[in-house]
Amino acid sequence: MEAAFGMADVTSEVRIIGSEGPDGLTLRTSGLSAGNLPELRVAGLPPYLGQGWARVLAALARRLAASGQVPARITLGADVEISLTPADDGALAPGPPPGDDADGWHRDVLLRLFPEART
Repeated sequence: MEAAFGMADVTSEVRIIGSEGPDGLTLRTSGLSAGNLPELRVAGLPPYLGQGWARVLAALARRLAASGQVPARITLGADVEISLTPADDGALAPGPPPGDDADGWHRDVLLRLFPEART
């Protein structure tokens, strides 16, 4: 799985790259570092959430690239708040905002951002 888009003010592009392992699907960006930004990485996804989360990572990457800064949280859509937590490898891990339950959160984000996925 791979998707790409151009970044404003940066000559490279950002790609979303996926790999499947025993703990589930891992998606990561490649290219944000060209704009001196950390890459994004989400791990442990059920494979059926891969396409939707590739779209979420792309939206998050666009926001980061456009602002050139790393906020603690980004709101997508009308009400989907995503926390960005630094991981050990220097990447940012999208996760639920403080106080939200992590159980089922990845699926909930997709259903709230893409209601057509319910059918």
